[in-house]
Amino acid sequence: MMRQYELVERVQKYKPDANEALLNKAYVYAMQKHGQQKRASGDPYISHPLEVAAILTDMHLDESTIAVALLHDTIEDTTATRAEIDELFGEDIGRLVEGLTKIKKLDLVTKKAKQAENLRKLLLAISDDVRVLLVKLADRLHNMRTLEHMSQEKRARISEETMDIYAPLAGRMGMQDMREELEELSFRHINPEAHDTVTKRLEELSRRNEGLVKKIETELRDLLVANGLSNAVAKGRQKKPYSVFRKMQSKSLSFEQLSDVYGFRILVEDIPACYRALGIVHTRWRVVPGRFKDYISTPKQNDYRSLHTTIVGPSSQRIELQIRTMRMHEIAEYGIAAHALYKDPTNIEGALLSRESNAYSWLRHTIEALAEGDSPEEFLEHTKLELFQDQVFCFTPKGKLIALPRGATPIDFAYAVHTNIGDTTVGAKINGRIMPLVTRLANGDEVEIIRSGVQVPPAAWEEIVVTGKARAAIRRATRMAIRKQYAGLGHRILERTFERAGKIFSRESLKPALHRLGQKDVEDAIAAVGRGEMSSLDVLRAVYPDHQDERVTVKPAGDEGWFNVRSASGMIFKIPGKNTADLASVGGDGLEALPIRGLAADVEVHFAPTGAVPGDRIVGIMEKGKGMTIYPIQSPVLQRFDDQPERWIDVRWDLDEANKSRFMARILINALNEPGTLAKVSQTVADIDVNIRILNTVRVAADFTEMALDVEVWDLRQLNQMLVQLKELDCIATVKRLYE
Repeated sequence: MMRQYELVERVQKYKPDANEALLNKAYVYAMQKHGQQKRASGDPYISHPLEVAAILTDMHLDESTIAVALLHDTIEDTTATRAEIDELFGEDIGRLVEGLTKIKKLDLVTKKAKQAENLRKLLLAISDDVRVLLVKLADRLHNMRTLEHMSQEKRARISEETMDIYAPLAGRMGMQDMREELEELSFRHINPEAHDTVTKRLEELSRRNEGLVKKIETELRDLLVANGLSNAVAKGRQKKPYSVFRKMQSKSLSFEQLSDVYGFRILVEDIPACYRALGIVHTRWRVVPGRFKDYISTPKQNDYRSLHTTIVGPSSQRIELQIRTMRMHEIAEYGIAAHALYKDPTNIEGALLSRESNAYSWLRHTIEALAEGDSPEEFLEHTKLELFQDQVFCFTPKGKLIALPRGATPIDFAYAVHTNIGDTTVGAKINGRIMPLVTRLANGDEVEIIRSGVQVPPAAWEEIVVTGKARAAIRRATRMAIRKQYAGLGHRILERTFERAGKIFSRESLKPALHRLGQKDVEDAIAAVGRGEMSSLDVLRAVYPDHQDERVTVKPAGDEGWFNVRSASGMIFKIPGKNTADLASVGGDGLEALPIRGLAADVEVHFAPTGAVPGDRIVGIMEKGKGMTIYPIQSPVLQRFDDQPERWIDVRWDLDEANKSRFMARILINALNEPGTLAKVSQTVADIDVNIRILNTVRVAADFTEMALDVEVWDLRQLNQMLVQLKELDCIATVKRLYE
């Protein structure tokens, strides 16, 4: 276990003027508060905060952050309070300890909505002060190192949470060493069989190639020194089991097919030396085409900078090379911790001297995205996409750099620039050429977005884009467009209903009644009427509570073809009609003559299960949560809506003769049960260009079979022609169209 004096010495090695009294005070306080508490391993509990603090000393963090590490569990697990810590150590340390306490309570492996909300809280806490993240990651790393003392169920749950959230988050913050160790430890518990298999194969490979890494290091070093880079350092290493396993999975490769199990780094003094070393290596050994990446001129979003190349090097081995300066190496290892933003935002070396860390900028950008999604699930989707996907770097025509996940399209690019630009996108030029919006962007592409002020993003774009921001914006725009259409329909229904009652409908008159309708704004209320979720008469009564409802009630009169109609005032009328649908216009029920085509583009339209075909007299019924359903006027189902006239929409066929579609209808055939009957029916149907979609047969008697056919026809004329020809078959007893 780490000792108190050892911790102080580690801090003083990189910060000689460190506040030793603060560190000692924090240690003594934590020791007293944790008292006789034990960890699952049986070690004194104080060993955990000491080890967490030791991990942070490897990152050369200041004494205040080390003190927070020593105190991070006191509020959660002891009698310590925020007020007490504020008094003893100051409000800054107290605030950080309290923030870590809140994070510890979050369960990130739970059902999706709750996980999303907890992840949101985690990132909000981190964005307030990045030191919270650094201490939390160190805390998680030590817990993972000692996970074997937990139950199997806890090991699996904690490892899953680490792999899903904390390891990618460490990577996003540029802390690559920590990310790799967290992944390795998680991999061991999540998939122990795969971990053991890959580890054994790597050990076998290492024994076979004993001395190879050292040999390549020496050859690289000698080559660089011979060409004037006397201070260059060459380091080689075998890749970690999880890195190898992930590559095998993603590229569907066997272990034997992997050609780059070893990686090498060349460290030089400055940026010019990086490019000089690259030229030396490429001159000496053959380059593998397509494997060069320049992350110095275009850094990753987590501030990672390096030159990447793959060569066929000594012993004809494929070698992955990373060439960077010592400062770049420090940032690659420790990420955001190497910037010391928590101490002095102006104390950042080189090109980073005058700007915020890209890694921290990403975190702030992610927090801003909280406002882009309408639900916790959308935020979770957005954040996980941002955490896991590699980057492509593209440019605007003015040279602004836009970083996007790999596989991104010009639509993603447009939304990354601004939501309004994405919403109004109609086309794109990539490197000066007009290209489809589904084009996958590549590194270095210059993208120019073509816009239109009347454009509304199609819902289908959601399947094309890869960024969470774009998906959230498209969903929101689609919802708003649909709501607008339903609101337009609802407005017309309400106008007719109010007019029938001798009132004038206006949006202003609806505002005082919103609380009675359970709606938050006028547009929501009107759209609810358009969707059929709320009756227009309910709105009328909410606005005018004293209004006398003049709805009619309809009952069969006893004489076939006639109905009794009773008004609210008690008067009875006898009205002719074959069924109640013929009474759709009784009482001025607010029917609208709207073409189906006009509705289909924006209002969700369905056909009755038994179908409707051009030539049928049809009616639309607004149904809650389904939009509009089209029924033939003969459908008995319409009787269910007799007392809800505000839901009836009078629609008509408006089909373009040059672009016709087939429509479904259902027929019922009673046929003789003899060989060849089905063939005759099928042939008759096919001869008049009718398509059978579904056919079901039931034997109803020894000599008869009942056939139910769902057929696709062009119009009512063709359907009737088919019925006539089927009736003429000697094997058919009866044939009729079904409406139920």
